[in-house]
Amino acid sequence: MPAAFRVLQNVLALAFIATLAVGCEPRENTPGLWLSGELVTTPVDDWSFSDEFPQIFLESRTWYWIPHSVTISCATHNGQLYLFTIYYQGGEFPEAKFWNRNVVRDSRVRLKIGSQLFEQRVALITDPAEREIALQAFERKYPLVKELLEKPESQRPPLYFLRVDPL
Repeated sequence: MPAAFRVLQNVLALAFIATLAVGCEPRENTPGLWLSGELVTTPVDDWSFSDEFPQIFLESRTWYWIPHSVTISCATHNGQLYLFTIYYQGGEFPEAKFWNRNVVRDSRVRLKIGSQLFEQRVALITDPAEREIALQAFERKYPLVKELLEKPESQRPPLYFLRVDPL
């Protein structure tokens, strides 16, 4: 085996081990793998501290055991944390987005807010009253959501809301 090939193998092995050790967080619209940070083990009763973050990370569990992480938006109402997923390209929930399929199959997630990690569950909101509460929370935080809601319903992409619950 040529020496250059052995060097390349070693470099790739070290890169893989480094990725496993520190994770590979998402970047904007590019998904990642493991999230790293300080794990918070105490229950969170009030998520309003997350309001200062325009986006957070969500790590879901894949069927093949390698985490899948994405950048998402969050908003709170009375301390309750909500997430949303928007289908600009159309499609049905959860089939059109990989992370949505993951959380429907296994609701356990890891959230990264700032440098802290939180192990939680998510639940799709189906109750119209709670959906309206989540929608208003996002409308207050994100001008884009307000702009979307000003469009006729036929021109809006579908929005789905998730509630964050303790494990």
